Amino acid sequence: MRGVFIGRFQPPHMGHFLAIKWCFENTDIEELIIVVGSAQRSHTIKDPFTAGERIEMLRLGLKELGIDLGRVIIIPVPDIAMNNVWVRYLEMLLPRFEIVFSRNPLVVRLFEEYGYKVIKPPSIKRDVYMATYIRELMLRSNQEWMNYVPKSVAEYIVSIEGHKRLLDIAGDDR
Repeated sequence: MRGVFIGRFQPPHMGHFLAIKWCFENTDIEELIIVVGSAQRSHTIKDPFTAGERIEMLRLGLKELGIDLGRVIIIPVPDIAMNNVWVRYLEMLLPRFEIVFSRNPLVVRLFEEYGYKVIKPPSIKRDVYMATYIRELMLRSNQEWMNYVPKSVAEYIVSIEGHKRLLDIAGDDR
């Protein structure tokens, strides 16, 4: 059985990784498709990282947490602006799947309308394991953001100067 887990991963954080680990430990899935959503977006305050960078971060974090990369398929998917056909769009782009893991109310609704079984992983420290909060810390040059992503992901972001990219994007031209 194969499941799907969807996110923007801007950046991927411990909440994502712990939820993915939970999917493997608490269900009968053999494989998990991780969809990197909004794949066409990068270099903005809301979406600072490219799809390729997010895929690398996901692979690093999964490996660090001991998740077998042979059981994971990571696929970047660009947005479409039609929610009513979005599930069909994903069916066209992804290998077959039976279960969807999501806590996002719109994602849950759309997949349920198409007859999919949706499982909501537990919410894990949503006050700090939230990409918006992590990006806010980066924008304040607060190194605390590194506590909310796996060490390998923090090192990768520093190596590509992703935190500096975010500051540059947020700057002004005065």
